[in-house]
Amino acid sequence: MTSDNLDSLHFDNRFTRDLPADPVTTNHTRQVHRACFSRVQPTQVAAPQLVAFSREMAERIGLSEQAARSPEFAQVFAGNRLLPGMDPFAMCYGGHQFGNWAGQLGDGRAINLGDVLTSGGEHWTLQLKGAGKTPYSRHADGLAVLRSSVREFLCSEAMHHLGVPTTRALSLVLTGEKVMRDMFYDGNPQWEPGAIVCRMSPSFTRFGNFQIFAARKDVETLRQLVDFTIRTDFPHLGDPSSPAVLAAWFEEICRTTVDMILHWMRVGFVHGVMNTDNMSILGLTIDYGPYGWLEDFDPGWTPNTTDAQGRRYCFGNQPQIALWNLSQLGNALVPIFGDPEPLNRGLELYSRRFNEGWRTLSAQKLGLREYVPETDLDLTNDLHELLPLVETDMTIFYRRLADLPMLSDASQTEDTLFAGLADAYYVPDQLTPEYRQRMTAWLGQYRARLQQQGELDAARRERMNRVNPKYVLRNYLAQLAIDKAEQGDFSLVEELLEVLRRPYDEQPEKERFAEKRPDWARSRAGCSMLSCSS
Repeated sequence: MTSDNLDSLHFDNRFTRDLPADPVTTNHTRQVHRACFSRVQPTQVAAPQLVAFSREMAERIGLSEQAARSPEFAQVFAGNRLLPGMDPFAMCYGGHQFGNWAGQLGDGRAINLGDVLTSGGEHWTLQLKGAGKTPYSRHADGLAVLRSSVREFLCSEAMHHLGVPTTRALSLVLTGEKVMRDMFYDGNPQWEPGAIVCRMSPSFTRFGNFQIFAARKDVETLRQLVDFTIRTDFPHLGDPSSPAVLAAWFEEICRTTVDMILHWMRVGFVHGVMNTDNMSILGLTIDYGPYGWLEDFDPGWTPNTTDAQGRRYCFGNQPQIALWNLSQLGNALVPIFGDPEPLNRGLELYSRRFNEGWRTLSAQKLGLREYVPETDLDLTNDLHELLPLVETDMTIFYRRLADLPMLSDASQTEDTLFAGLADAYYVPDQLTPEYRQRMTAWLGQYRARLQQQGELDAARRERMNRVNPKYVLRNYLAQLAIDKAEQGDFSLVEELLEVLRRPYDEQPEKERFAEKRPDWARSRAGCSMLSCSS
């Protein structure tokens, strides 16, 4: 059942009720000690205007479409009006940024409005991103601009429909005000339209929430946070004072984290800023900044201009960075565990599960029913060596591979099969005779493996198309939507949201959204690499 009345939302604010609060109530930048959060009010804005909303998430918390399209909804989710029961706060946390301990960070431009308790017993934290300064804003203004907000809103929902664990987005609202941003960090800031995304998650607790108290040797608050997290986010594990429950908790964090990473690798997603403060304790993708999808299959690609030199957070590094981040979380939890052995077991579980999952995933992407090491190790390794040699669109390659008549048409030669992959290549001149020979040889190897499997092409195609998406939120598509939205036309935001609800389906009328990146987007701002301001 949904309601047209926003006041019908029921709030059960466990985080602010059960954990220590910052005793200082004034909103000024400061170091916050022995507190998990600071209460803070969103900044009032001039003229809230709804750009888009997720009907699924509105329904999830019991709101009707009529409620979401009401003027009151825009007021609430721009931060201008608090509903009864809301208790706004910003979290205190620290983190490693690009491998270096950064000390206190916290919710610098995010304000949690409160936890909605649904009729089905679910807790959903509503969080405004871009709603103004908090004690953790440091030198920033706590605001967000339309371009970054469009990207966050669309990507949160796109990832969910891809089957990737993620935080969600309820709404995207223009504030009616301008925000100054230096998009390229080149000393040329510009005024841009301000906007706010309402993000939703069962919890926004991050690795960094635990790290800050460990770094300050505040074991008492650390223990409170651990107990609270297990009781509220992992209640199925049992008593948080039990060493066995603590061990099971860390193992579950490692398991959900590795599963998230495997999904990223499956769809070609690159997060771009895998700092420990951007890692969810629930194994959810969180904080969509300079992200991107692999277009040219380059394991060394990062969408983050800040990371262009070191490429710490490039596509191929994501599995090992997640393990490194889990190690830092484990270090923070040693004062609670006492014995580091259960933490080490969790990290070993991560490595084992990733290796097994990666093999299975690689086979699934090729439509294989199971992974057979004797044949499939070379088959998948050879393909992963071939794809980066020329500019190959990852998403299109796997969809075209699924369409090839590998067994049903005996007249197909390797050369004609290779021609069926042509749409996936960006620069035809790169397809040298040597490369063509290697790829056709691989197709022969692939065909032989499929003959062993003994099944019709249609069954293989169906299985491949369940794990290899046709539609992903390419950066150039997001930029086109941003361009229109900045002119007051929100139609492309809505259209992309609708297309990305069915990313694995053939949508003949939407084929233009499945095309590879056009040449004009190679170097245009927002269409390839992005800054942390994006």
